[in-house]
Amino acid sequence: VALKRMLNFNVPPVKNSTGEPVWKVLIYDRFGQDIISPLLSVKELRDMGITLHLLLHSDRDAIPDVPAVYFVMPTEENIDRMCQDLRNQLYESYYLNFISAISRSKLEDIANAAIGANAVTQVAKVFDQYLNFITLEDDMFVLCNQNKELVSYRAINRPDITDTEMETIMDTIVDSLFCFFVTLGAIPIIRCSRGTAAEMVAVKLDKKLRENLRDARNSLFTGDTLGAGQFSFQRPLLVLVDRNIDLATPLHHTWTYQALVHDVLDFHLNRVNLEESTGMESSPAGARPKKKNKKSYDLTTSDKFWQKHKGSPFPEVAESVQQELESYRAQEDEVKRLKSIMGIEGEDEGAISMLSDNTAKLTSAVSSLPELLEKKRLIDLHTNVATAILEHIKSRKLDVYFEYEEKIMSKSTLDKSLLDMISDPDAGTPEDKMRLFLIYYISSAQAPSEIDLEQYKKALMDAGCNLAPLSYIKQWK
Repeated sequence: VALKRMLNFNVPPVKNSTGEPVWKVLIYDRFGQDIISPLLSVKELRDMGITLHLLLHSDRDAIPDVPAVYFVMPTEENIDRMCQDLRNQLYESYYLNFISAISRSKLEDIANAAIGANAVTQVAKVFDQYLNFITLEDDMFVLCNQNKELVSYRAINRPDITDTEMETIMDTIVDSLFCFFVTLGAIPIIRCSRGTAAEMVAVKLDKKLRENLRDARNSLFTGDTLGAGQFSFQRPLLVLVDRNIDLATPLHHTWTYQALVHDVLDFHLNRVNLEESTGMESSPAGARPKKKNKKSYDLTTSDKFWQKHKGSPFPEVAESVQQELESYRAQEDEVKRLKSIMGIEGEDEGAISMLSDNTAKLTSAVSSLPELLEKKRLIDLHTNVATAILEHIKSRKLDVYFEYEEKIMSKSTLDKSLLDMISDPDAGTPEDKMRLFLIYYISSAQAPSEIDLEQYKKALMDAGCNLAPLSYIKQWK
């Protein structure tokens, strides 16, 4: 909703207006791109009048009679580039939206550039959008995607981290959380674990919220911007926990559809990238091997099959894809049968519409074609994704890993020794073996004896594992 309002020049879009949308250009940086892409498709952008969407730092041509909506982070280089756009008089008017709040000094830089370029009247609006987080689903968002190695478990727990680096990481996290609550229009009750990074974030966020509320006139949580957020007594609870509370879970091999996509495929901001395996036909001797095609699919909330099955265990998903395929084939055969009854087999669609005595049946069959095609697209998509996952499961015996780890984590008796699993050359990659052993190490009540540990280490090294994670976990434990 906030994005749509922004793209409509910060006026809430009117539902029943019949007029054409105002055509405009959208200029974003990489951060803006990541925020918009999981939420609005190209088609939705076009419906809102966005004819072009371009990266801020790409080479752009002047389009003098079009308004431009900017959606960028208020960084030094972005501001310089925007000032340059003003000087080059690229667009008719400028709507500047910043992903998180812009500082006073940077705002003055833009003002100076606008005065210098005689473009003050063209800068229509400057807004802080407070949208510095990436929403992947209705109930899930992540904080950052660009430079994500800067804000990560590893970054916070590095032994050589300096205080200033830590402050920067904490500020980044706090800024995103603050943006989230501004967009939500609610002030949370914060709970955190003591003595950890979570507590640092909580203290900083608390301070930022209080400072904002102190100035009643300019508070982001009052006024018409966000409905009656401040009057609701149902304040959300924000629980901040440190990852160290439960380190085994992220290492665990999974068995549900969405988790498997995330674990074994290249899945990123709701988009999965697959390499298509080329057919089995042998190429003539000496010919270059065929290049693998890369395909990417969006797994979004509008995909009904995904919504229904993303939490299902994998075998159920495979079964459901099969059922969908059968029902699709039945519908398709029905359309073909109707065509042949009417004697227009093989004719083009035009001939169908010319027959004036169309049976109601055929009309409905033809009108269901777009729906059928969409169904076919989803079936193909999930067939390809599921097949890719299945190849990983088979080649790495992920089902065995999953069951074995479940037993370790629930402390039930193990049917075969851990050593056998690690030294089985057919089961999984070195990384899979390392993950399994770390889960065992984290979950065990007392650490294995030195003699046992040496034995495990040797087996892991023989399997080609890098032992660095083990020494970290050992120290951590």
